[in-house]
Amino acid sequence: MKSPAHRTRDIERQAGYLKPEHCAPPPPRNGSDTMWFIRDGCGIVCGVITWFLVFYAEFVVVFVMLLPAKNVAYSLFNGVIFNGLAFLALASHAKAMCTDPGAVPKGNATKEFIESLQLKPGQVVYKCPKCCSIKPDRAHHCSVCKRCIKKMDHHCPWVNNCVGENNQKYFVLFTMYIALISFHALILVAFHFVFCIEEDWTKCSNFSPPATVILLILLCFEGLLFLIFTAVMFGTQVHSICTDETGIEQLKKEERRWAKKSKWMNMKVVFGHPFSIAWLSPFATPDHGKADVYQYIV
Repeated sequence: MKSPAHRTRDIERQAGYLKPEHCAPPPPRNGSDTMWFIRDGCGIVCGVITWFLVFYAEFVVVFVMLLPAKNVAYSLFNGVIFNGLAFLALASHAKAMCTDPGAVPKGNATKEFIESLQLKPGQVVYKCPKCCSIKPDRAHHCSVCKRCIKKMDHHCPWVNNCVGENNQKYFVLFTMYIALISFHALILVAFHFVFCIEEDWTKCSNFSPPATVILLILLCFEGLLFLIFTAVMFGTQVHSICTDETGIEQLKKEERRWAKKSKWMNMKVVFGHPFSIAWLSPFATPDHGKADVYQYIV
């Protein structure tokens, strides 16, 4: 007995199912369409919370722990590291949120477009009935973005966007930098507690002892929670990249229909060709080099 996914594929193979006459041509792109942003209430709230938590960590680290410290070199060294990582984390978050993850042109299942594919006998195309698009292989429809996304891994409310072919690098960097600043903050909190226990609490902070303790405990809780969450997510993403299998493909146990590449090649497909320090920069757009072009025809 065939699975529901296979039955759907069989239906989509029928030429009549495409119904190109029901699809209007895609609207022309203009200047207002150049920036990608999903107007999802839950995602926007989660994105604002993410920035708020990073700024809260910045406040506690800088004004509660580093500025009152007597050792200037200690404060300067840790301040540069923490603020640099926090800046890269927020930049990665912004890029992951405002980068088109690989959306298929909406409404391109028109008669003219299908004819332009010059299908040969035996070749088939798949159509998404929800957004009226001809789907490339490995594309999936996102109900939040209301678009088909190429090589979609999942929709993440924390970045208010799908994680797909074009923005997976930025999402991986975001999880990595958040994990690093969370770990760094926990180390600073531990050192500060030791310092305050040995010294007078009134001399280790510009705030009152009760306020200092509350601020440090909240930061410790935040750092531990997000360290675990983002570290697990980072590891999951790296594993997904190395195996060249998205989260949705793993969940649905989809049959592998694409060429198998080495783990190193899969990393370069996401982060860019060739390997360089730009892999760690959210400002460097990855050059996919010899990355496969996901075809409409299968």
